[in-house]
Amino acid sequence: MEYGHLPGIDTPVARLIMGTMVCTTDNMPLTRELLDAYVATGGNCLDTAVVYAGGRSEAAVGQWMRERENRDRLVIVAKGAHPKADGAPRVTPEAIEEDIEASLERMQTDRFDLYLLHRDDPEAPVGPIVRCLDDQVRRGRIRAFGGSNWTHRRVAEANQYAAEHGLMGFAASSPYMGLAVPNEPMWQGCVHLDAEAKRWHEETGFPALAWSSQAGGLFTGRYHPDDRRNADMVRVYYSDANWERVRRCRVLAGERGCTPNQIALAYVLCHPFPVFALIGPRSPSELRDSVGALTIDLTSAERSWLNLEA
Repeated sequence: MEYGHLPGIDTPVARLIMGTMVCTTDNMPLTRELLDAYVATGGNCLDTAVVYAGGRSEAAVGQWMRERENRDRLVIVAKGAHPKADGAPRVTPEAIEEDIEASLERMQTDRFDLYLLHRDDPEAPVGPIVRCLDDQVRRGRIRAFGGSNWTHRRVAEANQYAAEHGLMGFAASSPYMGLAVPNEPMWQGCVHLDAEAKRWHEETGFPALAWSSQAGGLFTGRYHPDDRRNADMVRVYYSDANWERVRRCRVLAGERGCTPNQIALAYVLCHPFPVFALIGPRSPSELRDSVGALTIDLTSAERSWLNLEA
């Protein structure tokens, strides 16, 4: 495993962050198998959210941590302030307080290492949001905070406000970031790290936590242009350009002696700014495939070729 640093968190953070969406109290044997396998690779960072399995994912992770007695050896990324079912935004101090309280109780822990606002409300002023999160840090309930699906402009605005008022600012941003370019967002309110945002991250050195870093398995061979059974994958990722990216991953994988999926993940990890990739394996074998990407170093020319820039 490789590790990086996130502001406000003393513990080195695994560059492959384990997503826990498939972990639920309905299937604790699978939860134990996946999380045990991840920790065995040296992984130490878990990504959770209020909306994963209606809270049952947080409860499952909490139960596993109690059984393994390993909370102090882990970095927990929690997410809240997700919109309501009808799409109404909830990026308010009241919703943040409510979600942190409920998540801490479900996971039976006293703090989160990194707390991300799961969506943004561009109409909401950043001041009250930053003040609320800074207060949560001062109360010891979180160590650092950031935004998931916030644009780099809004993150910069929030951090400018924090600097001007002597408050803690955002420590990280978590957008969609992968080799496959989405036709449209997978879910309403999601943000894609485009070329302009990448330049900002490179210029500032601001960390990115790339969710869906493997584009839902597009590069695994599981999907084919003629197989249109998964409507969401078709809607978001099926395009001539992305199938060409898949083809190029296969070519380079053949040269490197690895899998196309490892090439696609290495593309994300090899960007010239701090990147942590969120992965969502459904089996230990998928986890091992992802870990193999850490050994692949892609040149700038190779990344450009994979992304159809050359």
